[in-house]
Amino acid sequence: MSELTKTSTRALMTDPAFRAGLFLVRAAVGWHLLYEGLAKLFTPHWSSVSYLKESYWLFSGLFRWLASNPSRLGVVDFLNEWGLTFIGLALLAGCFTRTAAFFGALLLGLYYLAQPPLIGFESSLAEGSYLIVNKNLIEALVLGLFVLLPPGSLWGIDRLLPRLTVFRLTGFRRSGVAEDAPRLAVDESPASLSARSLLERRELIKSLATLPILGVFLLQLLKKRSHEEEQLRRFQGVDAVTSPTMKILRFADLKELKGQVPKGHIGNQEISRLICGGNLVAGFAHARDLIYVSPLLKTYFTDDKVIETLRLCEACGIDTAILRTDEHTIRILDKYWKRGGTIKWLAQVYPKEGDLTGNAQKAIDNGAIGALVQGGIADKFIRDNRWEWLEKAVAHIKKNRVLAGVAAHSLQVPIICERNGLDLDFYMKTLHSDDYWSAHPRENRPEFSVIGGLQRDHNQYHDNMWCLNPGETVAFMATVQKPWIAYKILAAGSIAPKDGFSYAFENGADFACVGMFDFQVVENANTAVEVLSPRLKRSRQWFT
Repeated sequence: MSELTKTSTRALMTDPAFRAGLFLVRAAVGWHLLYEGLAKLFTPHWSSVSYLKESYWLFSGLFRWLASNPSRLGVVDFLNEWGLTFIGLALLAGCFTRTAAFFGALLLGLYYLAQPPLIGFESSLAEGSYLIVNKNLIEALVLGLFVLLPPGSLWGIDRLLPRLTVFRLTGFRRSGVAEDAPRLAVDESPASLSARSLLERRELIKSLATLPILGVFLLQLLKKRSHEEEQLRRFQGVDAVTSPTMKILRFADLKELKGQVPKGHIGNQEISRLICGGNLVAGFAHARDLIYVSPLLKTYFTDDKVIETLRLCEACGIDTAILRTDEHTIRILDKYWKRGGTIKWLAQVYPKEGDLTGNAQKAIDNGAIGALVQGGIADKFIRDNRWEWLEKAVAHIKKNRVLAGVAAHSLQVPIICERNGLDLDFYMKTLHSDDYWSAHPRENRPEFSVIGGLQRDHNQYHDNMWCLNPGETVAFMATVQKPWIAYKILAAGSIAPKDGFSYAFENGADFACVGMFDFQVVENANTAVEVLSPRLKRSRQWFT
C-alpha cells in the first residue's frame, strides 16, 4: 500500500462522521443477532431441524446429516442459540469486535449456504422473495468488513481496554495511546493536564457509546416479552374439553427423541414399523357428526405444515407415509421432494367401475413405491361380489413392479383374497381393541356377508369403530404369510397411543399406520421405540 493510500485510509478512519456510521451499522447488526439468539433461547423447544432438513444447495447432505441425529442436532441448536447471543452482544457492546465479526460472518454464511434464495428453489422458511442476495448474505459481508478494520478503530469497549492498560502503566504520563489519537507534547502544566483530561473523557464517552443502546435493547426486549405474556393471559382460563378422554397436549420435540423408529421390509423396500397416515392431511377426521372438524383440519394442514410434519417424521426415523392419490397430495409431495424430502409414498388408490387402473397408474407415475386399494373400496368390491375388479386392480399394480397391497375394514376382504390366492405383497387391515367407552356394543356389530345377511355400509353405522371383530382378525391374520400393516389402531383418537401400539404389535401387526399432527410425531415415535423393544411378546412371527 502506498504512503498516499495509507494516509487517505488513516484520514478516513479518523473522520468522526465515518466512524459514527460504522458504529451504527455494527450496533444494528449486533442488535439483530442478539435478538435472534435470545428469541431462540426463550422459545420452548426451538430447533433448527426444519431449516437443516430443507437445505437444498451446497453441503445439503451435511446439513441434513446434522439434523438426522438428536445428539448432533442438540449441539447445532446450542451453538445457534448461544452463538447468536454472544456474537450479537459482543457486536452491540463493541467488545472483541473482530472475533465476533468473524464468527458472525461464518454463521451467517452457513445460513446462506443452507438455504440460498436461488431461482427454482422454494422453502417454507424463506422470509419474503429474494433474488440471490438476502439479509444473511448482506450481514455476512458487513461483518467481513469489520474483520478487516484495524483493531480499536470503532467506538466501543475495544477502544477503552488498551487505553486503560496504558494509562495504568504510565500513570497518564504518555500523551498518545493509539495511532489515531491526537499527540500531545509532554507537558505537566495545569492547562496541559486539563486538556488531556478532557480528551480522555471524550474518548471514554466514545468507548462506552454502545452501553445506552444496549440498555434500550434490554428495555424493549422486556416490554416485548411482557406484551406477549399479557396477550397469552387474555386467553387463559378457558377450559373446553369435549373429547371422549381428556388429553393434555405435550409439545415434545426432537431433543426428547428416545431413538429412531425400528424398520422392517415389505418386498425390496425398507419400511419403518411406524408409518405416517394421511387422513389428517386429507381432512378426514372421523369426527362423527362434528361437521366443522374436517374443514378446520384442511385449514391447519397447509402445504408448509404438511412438509414440516413429514420433515419431523424423517428426523424420527419414520420413513414412509400412506397418502391418498389426488392432485393435492401429488402437488405437495412434488414440492416436498424438490426440497430434499426423502419419505417414501405408499399410495392409497381408488379403482372404480370403468377405470380400475388409472388412479394407480397416476400414483406410480408420480413416485409411489407401492399402491394399495383403499379399504372402503375393497370392502365394497367384496361385498358386491366384484372380486374380479379387485383382482384386476392388483394385477396392474404388480405389473408395474411396485409393492401391491389391499386395505380393508372388513375381515372378509383378506379372507377372500387368501382363499383365491391373490398375489399381494402386503395387507392393510384395521385392528384395535374394543376396550373404550364409545365402542359399538358387541351385540350390534353387523358386518356384511358375501353370501347373504345384512348389507350395510360400515361407515354409516360405525364411525366410532373400524375393527368390528378384533379377536377374529388377530386369529385369522396369524395364518397369513404376508406382511400386515395395521391401521385405525387408535380408533380415531379414542385409544391412548401406548395402548394402541402395544395391542397392534403384540397381536401380530408388522407395521402400524397412524395419522399424526406435527406435535404428536415425536411422542408417537418414542412410544413406538418403547413398544418395539426386545421385551415385546408377539402372537405372530414377523413377516418382513
